[in-house]
Amino acid sequence: MTSTRQSYNQELEALRQEISDMGTRVEQAIDQAVASLVARDFELARSVMAGDDYIDDMENEIEDKCIVLIARQQPLARDLRIISTGLKITTDLERVGDHAFDIAKITLSIGNEPLIKPLIDIPRMSAMAQAMLKDSLVAYINLDITLAEQVCADDDAVDDLYAHVLRELLTCMITDPTTINQATNLLFVARYLERVADHATNIAEWVIYLVTGHRMRKN
Repeated sequence: MTSTRQSYNQELEALRQEISDMGTRVEQAIDQAVASLVARDFELARSVMAGDDYIDDMENEIEDKCIVLIARQQPLARDLRIISTGLKITTDLERVGDHAFDIAKITLSIGNEPLIKPLIDIPRMSAMAQAMLKDSLVAYINLDITLAEQVCADDDAVDDLYAHVLRELLTCMITDPTTINQATNLLFVARYLERVADHATNIAEWVIYLVTGHRMRKN
C-alpha cells in the first residue's frame, strides 16, 4: 500500500510538472506573438500560429492523464484538488495559447502598413501579463499563496493600462476614420493581453484553492 501511494504521489507531482511545462510553452507563445507584431516579423507570427496545435495537444494529454489518475484509485480530498485544479489551469493555459495565435494572426493582417501610433503600451501590457503568468505558475509549483495573492493584485494595473490603450485608440478612430481598421486590430491585441492577465489571475486563484480548499474569485 505504501509503495502504491508513493507511486501515486509521484504521478501527481509529474502532472504538476507537465502543467508547468505547458505554461512555459504558452509564455513563449505570447512573447513571440507580441514580438512578431512589434518587429513585423511575419515568419515568427506564422511560427506562433503553427505552434498552437502543439499547445492543444499538450492540453489533451494532460486531460487524459487527469482522467486516468481519477479512475485508477479513489482520490483523497487533497489529491482530487490537485487533479481538478490541474484541469482548470490547463484550460486557462490553452486559452492563453489561443490569444497568442490571435495576436500573431493580427500581425499578418496589419502587414507592412504604417502604424498609426508607436507600439509602447502594448509591449508594456504584454510584459506585465507575462510576468503575472510566470508568477502564477511559480506559485503553482511552489504552492506559494503569497505570490498567488500578489498575482491577483497585479491584475488591476493591467486593467488600468488596457483602459488607457482603449481611450487612445478610440480617440484615433474618432479623429481620423482611416485608422479604424488598424486601431480595431490593435484594440483586439490589447484585449487579448488583458485576458492573458485574467487567465493568470484565474491560475493564481486555483493555487489558493489547491492549498487552502477555499475559493476566491477576483475575475
